[in-house]
Amino acid sequence: MIRRAFRALRERHLETFLSGYLIDAGQRAFARRTGPKVEGVRHLLVAVCDHYEPLWNKADPAHGARRVQAWREGYPRLASQYRDADGRHPRHSFFFPGEEYRPEFLEPLAELARDGFGEVEIHLHHDGDTAETLEAQLRDTIAKFMSHGHLSRAADGSARYAFIHGNWALANPRRDGKWCGVDEEVPLLFKTGCYADFTFPAAPDPAQPNIVNRIYWPTGDLSAKRCYESGERARVGKVMRDRLLLVQGPLAFSRRSKRLAVWIENSALTAVNPATAARAKTWVTRNIHVEGRPEWVFVKLHTHGAPDAQAASLLGDGGHALHRVLTTDYNDGQRWMLHYVTAREMFNIAIAAMEGKTGNPNLYRDHVIAPPPAAKVEPVANENRAESHAS
Repeated sequence: MIRRAFRALRERHLETFLSGYLIDAGQRAFARRTGPKVEGVRHLLVAVCDHYEPLWNKADPAHGARRVQAWREGYPRLASQYRDADGRHPRHSFFFPGEEYRPEFLEPLAELARDGFGEVEIHLHHDGDTAETLEAQLRDTIAKFMSHGHLSRAADGSARYAFIHGNWALANPRRDGKWCGVDEEVPLLFKTGCYADFTFPAAPDPAQPNIVNRIYWPTGDLSAKRCYESGERARVGKVMRDRLLLVQGPLAFSRRSKRLAVWIENSALTAVNPATAARAKTWVTRNIHVEGRPEWVFVKLHTHGAPDAQAASLLGDGGHALHRVLTTDYNDGQRWMLHYVTAREMFNIAIAAMEGKTGNPNLYRDHVIAPPPAAKVEPVANENRAESHAS
């Protein structure tokens, strides 16, 4: 039994995050017993961040185009059936891989953005790079995406973007050195306009950090391999404007119904593991929030939505299951108000919380990072929008 336990430990790379997970569980339990209770309505912010890869599994361009068209046609049909507390439909964040760029893929996604169904951000798979070669790839990707109206703009016209690393390999984390090569990736991303990374959780991948269920600022030597292992939790009263923010999705150990085996809940939406009420409860009870603003709960989900089986689920029964449980269980207006957000909007609301904003987070969707030109802009009653972080 001990041997099997050690084998499971190695296979799932639990050594990378188990101690951090236990610390997080202890802190949440302590807060429940001793911390102040949230009075009144709580706000649930849900972002679905898609590692959106039309050419997955070496598909040819024609197959990739069909995959994009499936989303162009299918997502509005699905999303138009659901609304959040603000009257908004679900909003999808397409983290598109720069190495798969083709105009015929990016333009239908711009049409979805113009119709109010989501935004495009940057995903990148790379290997064996240097800081110089990676910067060149990023700037090339940025220019191409901007030509379709994707990515937000700073006051000087430069791009602001969110990022997910391909193969989870942010900041060259693997012992074998694969899938990155650039220790100093985090400051390089910030230099090129990245305001937040949405890569994690990655468990059971070895890139998984020992910090879990957090929104946090990386600290220490940001040019070091796996620099995301050190961080300061985001809290009311402090914003670090010289680095990107790390926004994690829920991570937990869970047990499937009628099964004894414990499995890793890593907030992934898949065809074989779609949303359920039990999964949603696990996501919400991780209680990811900016310290000092517990009434705003952040749930960042991820998926790989382009492959055919995944798309069929997310645009069909799996997608309906997700939005039924969210709109039924977390949008009664008394205990919960639901807010569908993009990755950019989630970042903006997190910054608003750190700056001490209160009330309805819907007011802060565009707080510091403006919508990209391709996105549908809807008015929000926020007359005090700050621009400092966008510069």
